[in-house]
Parts: sequence; structure tokens; C-alpha cells
Amino acid sequence: MKYIYGPLHSRRLGRSLGLSLTASKVCNFDCVYCQLGRTKAKAGERKEYLSQDEIISELKAWFQSHPKEAKEINYITISGSGEPTLNIRIGGIISQIKKTTAIPIAVITNASLLSDAKLRRELSGAELILPSLDAATPEIFAMLDRPLQEINLDEIINGLVSLKKEFKGKVWLEVMLVAGINDSMEHIRKLKEVIDKINPDKVQLNSPVRSTAEPNIFALTQDKLKRFKQILGDRCEII
Repeated sequence: MKYIYGPLHSRRLGRSLGLSLTASKVCNFDCVYCQLGRTKAKAGERKEYLSQDEIISELKAWFQSHPKEAKEINYITISGSGEPTLNIRIGGIISQIKKTTAIPIAVITNASLLSDAKLRRELSGAELILPSLDAATPEIFAMLDRPLQEINLDEIINGLVSLKKEFKGKVWLEVMLVAGINDSMEHIRKLKEVIDKINPDKVQLNSPVRSTAEPNIFALTQDKLKRFKQILGDRCEII
């Protein structure tokens, strides 16, 4: 399959069938913890990186040839090996998926483009959006996520606030914590202020457990994650 991966068991989503909307590492971030490695050339333009028609055609073919597996899927997950919201056809793809199957749609995104009201409308057909937010300050954002220069953290946060107000489905916010970068108590308390402003349905704390784009990127201990979970409140879980 060219665009489909899985079904896979996901810690967050159960049995998930993934869809890639971009080629490998088409992203506007170059996160130090990314398990796919470095982003050699960051992409900022929204365009049809992969064909909507070809993606949907492959998905329909998969359902026709895997009827038993299809019954066990919890989510069709739009994510893949790059930032899916860079594909300008994402709204049409979501619409076509819903015409193909009743399985709920989840979108995993780095949240970089959610300040765009048009994009938020394009995502409205999904049942679940899983954006990420690793930093509460521009300095940590630049150090950890290494975005395109024009991407602004305040705009991302405002986009997340708007998304939660407008979106009729669920929003689960992922926070990737890396030892020595964004795990100070001061930063966690700033993150809590931002998260309370966004008001997601769920907060999911994560820490790197696989290979990373840069060396010497380390996970937090479970004890430290549990302390931060207590600070962030009842809707927070460790994944």
C-alpha cells in the first residue's frame, strides 16, 4: 500500500488504520525527538502533496479486500510520516472517508496551522483531533520543535483555543516531555496555564521511547511524569 499503513494497535486510539497525506518528512517542524529522523527541508506551503483521488481509491480497495479486519478498526487515523494539515485536500479527504465508512476519523497534527480558520473548518468532519503542544515559551518551542521561522507559538495557542471552541468532536492534547528541555517545574506550570486556556477534553503526557532525530534525547522517569500529571489535573493521563 502506498498511502495506508496498519492496522496497528495504538496506545491512544486502539486499533487504527493510518492514512499518509504527505510523503515522508514533509513537515514544518524538525522536532529533536522525532522517530522518523531529521526534516531535511521544512515545508510551509499547503498544497496537494499526495493525490486525494489516489488516497481514497486505495482506501476503498482496502475495505473491499479486508472486510473482517475493517470490523475491528476503532479509528481511521490521518497522520503518517509528515504533517497532514499541509495537504490542502484534507477537508475533501475527510469528506470522502465518511462516504466510504462509518468508522470514526482521528487527525494527528502538530497544531502549527490551526490558527487558519479555513483549516479548522476542513477538520470539522473528524470525530477526534489530537494536536500536540510541547512548549509554553518561544525559546523552548524553538529548541524542541525547531519550526519554520515564520511559525509563531502564540498563534498556535490561539488556534488551539479556537479549535476547542468550534470543534464538535473531542480534542486530546499531547505533550511530549524531553528531559532537560521542557521538564522544569517552572515550564510545567506555564504549560498548565496554557492548557487551561485551551481547555482540551484530555491531556496526554508522552516522553520519547523510540529512536530520535538527535542523539542524547532522553525520556522522563515515570515518577516525574506522575508528578506532572498531578499538577496538570484530572483530565491528564500518561501514555
